[in-house]
Parts: sequence; C-alpha cells; structure tokens
Amino acid sequence: MSDFIIEKLKKEIEKFSPKTEVERIGTVTKVADGICEIDGLDGALMSEMIVFSDQESKTLSETISNPDVITGLILNLEEDSIKAVILGDTQKIKEGMLVKSTGQILSVSVSEKLIGRVVNALSEPIDDEGSIDASDSRKIERTAYGVMDRSPVDTPLHTGIKAIDSMIPIGRGQRELIIGDRYTGKTTIAVDTILNQKNEPEGERPICIYVAIGQKESKTARIVYDLKKREAMKYTIVVSASSSEPASLQFLAPFTGVAIAEYFMEKGKDVLIIYDDLSKHAVAYRQMSLLLRRPPGREAYPGDIFYLHSRLLERSAKLNKKLKGGSITALPIIETQEGDVSAYIPTNVISITDGQIFLNSDLFNKGLKPAIDAGISVSRVGSAAQTKAVKKVAGKIKLQLAQFRELEAFMQFSQDLDPDTKASIEKGRRLSEILKQKNNNPLGFEKQVVSIYSAISGMFDDAEVDDVVKIEGKLLCYIGDQKDEIFKSIKKEKDLTKETEEKLKEALKSFKETHSELFTLKK
Repeated sequence: MSDFIIEKLKKEIEKFSPKTEVERIGTVTKVADGICEIDGLDGALMSEMIVFSDQESKTLSETISNPDVITGLILNLEEDSIKAVILGDTQKIKEGMLVKSTGQILSVSVSEKLIGRVVNALSEPIDDEGSIDASDSRKIERTAYGVMDRSPVDTPLHTGIKAIDSMIPIGRGQRELIIGDRYTGKTTIAVDTILNQKNEPEGERPICIYVAIGQKESKTARIVYDLKKREAMKYTIVVSASSSEPASLQFLAPFTGVAIAEYFMEKGKDVLIIYDDLSKHAVAYRQMSLLLRRPPGREAYPGDIFYLHSRLLERSAKLNKKLKGGSITALPIIETQEGDVSAYIPTNVISITDGQIFLNSDLFNKGLKPAIDAGISVSRVGSAAQTKAVKKVAGKIKLQLAQFRELEAFMQFSQDLDPDTKASIEKGRRLSEILKQKNNNPLGFEKQVVSIYSAISGMFDDAEVDDVVKIEGKLLCYIGDQKDEIFKSIKKEKDLTKETEEKLKEALKSFKETHSELFTLKK
C-alpha cells in the first residue's frame, strides 16, 4: 500500500473508539485457492478492504503501516460468515489468523507521477524505476456520471488507422469495442492508437492507459519497449496483471485503470483507456465466483458478469463544461472463437459499447492488414466525431468497400462480367489496398485525407493493384517534401477547403507526370 493510502486510513481509524476497533476484528476459518472465509467482522461492507494480522496486540494503524501487510477484498456477505479474496501472497494467510476491518472501500493511489510508469493492479510500481509519490487516491468502485453531467461526443480521437478514422470514427468519450479471433491484430490497433497520439498537438493529446489483463509478461514488456522506443511512454500509463498473477488481481486491474483515468478526467483532461482484454477479465471473475460458491449461469459465468462490465464501461464519458469537460474514451478488446460474435461475453460487451471494430480472420489471412470487416464494423457516434476533412473524402468509401466484398464473392461463380461490374471490382481492389497499413505506422489525419482523396479521385486506376501501397508511400513523401503547405492547411483548418483541394489536385497531377513509369497497367 502507498504511504498516501496508509495515512488516509489512519485518519479514518482515529474516528473510531478503541472499543469499536476491537469489535471489528474477525478470524480466518478457511483458506483455499486465494479465497478465505472469515468469522466475525460484524457490519462489514461489500468491496471493503480488510487487512490480515498475525499479532492481536497490534492496532489497526500499526498493522497497515507494515509495508508487507497483505490486504483482502470482501466479495461475499453471508449469514454466518464473510468471504474475501486475498490481494497478495496467499501462502502467508493461515487459518486462525486475525482479520481487521478498515471501514473503507478498496482504493488505489493516483498521481500525475504515474505517467510513464508500469504499475500492478494495486497501482504499485513494478518497473524498477523507484516508488511513486501518490498525491491522491480513488475508490475502485464508484457510480458513473449521470446523463446531466455529460455532454455529446463530438471531438474526434484519431487512431492513425485509415480504415477506422474514415469508416468507423471514434470520438472522445466513446466506448468502441475491438473484437476478433486470436492473432488478428486487436492489440496492434490499440497500440497504434496510443502511438498516433504523438501526432496530436500537445495541449490536445490524451493521456493513454493500457491495461493488460491476463497477458503474458513478455507481451506486455514488448509493448512497453515499443512505446518507450517511440517516445509514447511520456503520456502513457501501463497497468499490468499478468496471466501468472492471481485471478483477484486480474479482476481488479481494469477497475484500477479506470480509477486512474477518472483522476485525470476530473482535472479536465482527455484519457484513452484500453482493456486488453475483457474476455480474460471475465474468465478471472468466473474463477473467483465459482470459488466463492456463487451460482453459475450461462457458460458457467456468474449472473452479474453483464453488470460487472457495464458498470466498468459506463464510467467512460465526456463531461460537461461545469465539470471541466474531461473525457474517458474506452477501447475494450474481446477475443472470439472462430468468429462467433453470438457467444455470451461478446454479445454482452457489444450491447454495452457504442460500436465495434470487427477483425476478420479471413481478411487477415488474405494479407489485408488491419483486417477490418467494413460490413460488420460500426460506430454509433459516427460522423459526429469526424473532422470535416475526413468526412468529405471518406463519405462513400464504406459503401463502395461493402459492395466490392459482395461482388468479389459473386465473381468466384461467374467469369463473364459486364464492364461496370469489372470497373467496380477494380476500384474496390485499389480501395482495399489503400487501406492497408503496416504495424506501428499510424498516419496523421492530414496524411489520411490526402491518401484517401487520391484513391477516390481515381489516381490509382492506371496502376497495378500490387503497386498501390508503394505509390501511396512515394506520394506522401513527395507532398511532404515539396507541397508541405497542403498538409499544414488540412491540419490547421481540419477541413479540405476549395483552395487546398485545388492545390492537392495540382500536386497529384504533378506527381503522376514525374512518376509516369508507375502508372502503366501491364497487359
């Protein structure tokens, strides 16, 4: 526990008389699999923090001052006893051990100094960079802000991924689900979104929180390495509860992440939080619930799993100006089995969120990366969270891609196609190519506008499909080097004005003339 939380608990303890403190002591009667059963502790609260003590003579203040103290979280209130999960080394908890009630809902330390650090599910540093001086604390559970405290989602959160920013735009304060099978690039989209925030002006850049739930420590370490390498850890916090840690800490990790996010939101800042992933979070909660003898429901998950995720994701919001106008944008990740979005956890989270980005394994295997299925993916905030520039150039792209997917399937059964159908298919192939993107290579929205505009205007119609990505890269370098005022104008105005559009048309024409060797279809 941090020094700040210890001091806060001491102040609360001082309110009690010595008699009251003695009455709030129980005894461990059973310990197994990270769960302990406790006799006593009358008046205990749900989600209350408790501390374990091996000495009756120590007061509660002395017990929590011990840096090696083990805490627990009350989750079951039964007629004759209570059950709690142990948040620490379960081997040290023995039958007959004393348990002391703190009278406080479990809280975690929060501070500006968390930025750039890797912490565990209790907000304690695990990156060997020293302790963190906490200035405040937040309860892991709290009621989400009401409707009157919120304002409409109308400010874009750019992911740097062309397919998302053009077809499935995300707004600040939105909850957008990333869903797909294993190894289809879900985490890559989330990490690229964090990396892309470097392209935002410093005053508008959101603080990013990446919550790793049940992931391999090697995967989390690799992500932290990539973020440091690209200087993205300057505005990022990583909360890690690895697969080797107890289910109780995996359960706590997303709540710790959102508690930290609320600290920054209440200061008027924008926050992006990624839960990777809520499938493993649900499994951890199921494991805990079965050990707590709660009745299992569908797929053996407890009946309140929907409520668990809804109260977590409802804490994402865009606050009104009276509350300083901060926001939390949530990108939960869900892993499907064989693309089955009708399973229990996927349907739950789809119904809670404001849209989903569906990653298709068939598209991934075809080499279309990111493998976003434009037909199933949707944003319920939509173009309200798009800049005018992106809205102008991307209006028809989703419809054209969806039509292309249908025609592509039809083409397998028919060899004789009319010229219009052939033209639509060729156009669709080039649109699919222009939406391809390499890992860890997010594009600023001004570059996306130029890229998509060039495809829509038919610039690549005379180029081989396999050459589209190469030509696009050369085009962006050409405009960046020789016509940089186009990028600057789009970024400043957030719109594609008539004057800028004319300059862009001239730049495309000039590029095509100087690189004519790239625009000759092979016969």
